[in-house]
Amino acid sequence: MASYAMEDFVGNGVLKGQLPKLLEEGWDDVPTLKIMNAEDMDAINMTQQQKDALEIRSYLHDRALMQYADIFEASGKSLPELLNLSTGDLSSQFGMKRGHMARFKDRTSACSDPMPKSDTLTARNNSSIPSRNNSIYKSYTSVKSTKMQSVRSSLSRTGANKSLEQSLADFKIKDGYTFKGIVAAGPAVPRVCGCVQAPPVNEKVAPYSAIENISIQKLTPEYKIGMERLVKTKTPPMKALELWRESPAVLLCIRRPGCIMCRAEAHQLYAKKPIFDALGIQLFAVLHEYIESEVQRVVVKDFWPRYWGGVVVYDQGMEFFKTLGGGKLLKDKFLSGFLLNPRAIANYKRARTLGVEQNFKGEGEIKGGLFIVGRGRSGIAYQFIERNFGDWAPLAEVIEICTQLQDQQRDQSETIKTSQE
Repeated sequence: MASYAMEDFVGNGVLKGQLPKLLEEGWDDVPTLKIMNAEDMDAINMTQQQKDALEIRSYLHDRALMQYADIFEASGKSLPELLNLSTGDLSSQFGMKRGHMARFKDRTSACSDPMPKSDTLTARNNSSIPSRNNSIYKSYTSVKSTKMQSVRSSLSRTGANKSLEQSLADFKIKDGYTFKGIVAAGPAVPRVCGCVQAPPVNEKVAPYSAIENISIQKLTPEYKIGMERLVKTKTPPMKALELWRESPAVLLCIRRPGCIMCRAEAHQLYAKKPIFDALGIQLFAVLHEYIESEVQRVVVKDFWPRYWGGVVVYDQGMEFFKTLGGGKLLKDKFLSGFLLNPRAIANYKRARTLGVEQNFKGEGEIKGGLFIVGRGRSGIAYQFIERNFGDWAPLAEVIEICTQLQDQQRDQSETIKTSQE
């Protein structure tokens, strides 16, 4: 799958010399770089050759076909010209495989995370939350960071521009889907043998007190251009509440960083980083295992920043994972939880289509999930529980909750401003 390391993304072509300028102007991570539009490119004096290279690489990155980026760029052809080539030319000139050609030629969709139509999330305890009418574009342009001020009103894609508002609409809950609450899990799919039941999940939202004082340790910072690929400095333990003290946070609790399904989930979530940036939401990956002798290879080199370019933290006591399980670890055996579980097999096949590599290092039976935590001590806004191996929290729900958190934060700020006046 396409890497989130900037050095891997730009390769050795014409964009490599632009890295210092990109860093200076705030285009310092792959998801943000990919949303540059023509005006942004002109602002930093990109040549036409560099614009073509960025368009080609963004398109290939979306489709997990970055192995062809250097040879495509070296051909001197633009993306439209490459897309108009016959399959015979793609094979003879660039050595492209048949399955890859089909993915390359499909201009309508990138490698993404559509929930299968047959899937139904189960959720508990909280009334439905209505969709919002606010403009995400207004939120996007109001973010005060240097980088987000630089980003204009479009997301660059092949031959067409989308506003951030339209990008958000791509993740809106489909017709007929009802948001059921702030505690959700994958469906309890019957196991093949019939005698093994799906594990029960916690039906209540976890109390905020269960997570605020969890002791964590940062293993990696957020990835930026020029950052040393292997992080060697160990940071001291800290309380988890420091992560969201200033702004809301999404915490992706990963079952195993070498797992193909966990890597695919992390990659898909981090791909939407510009939207989370615009909403003022931080992204964290939480691991429950730290292998001292292999942390550089397993966590940093293999997982970060290839599949996840954000901060990675270590939860030594597995407290986040216990919280997802209602106070105890939610576990499943490989035989019953994977081999005899059609939902888990489907999740595995979904991850494979995204071109994800895997290893088998570490503990893989402890289920993970996802938390969205409000700023300060405002509480847990959403939690998703991995009932079946490879279940992912739907992006539509995650972005919907994050949008509401931003609305609440803005409303509070306006109230305080009004009272002061």
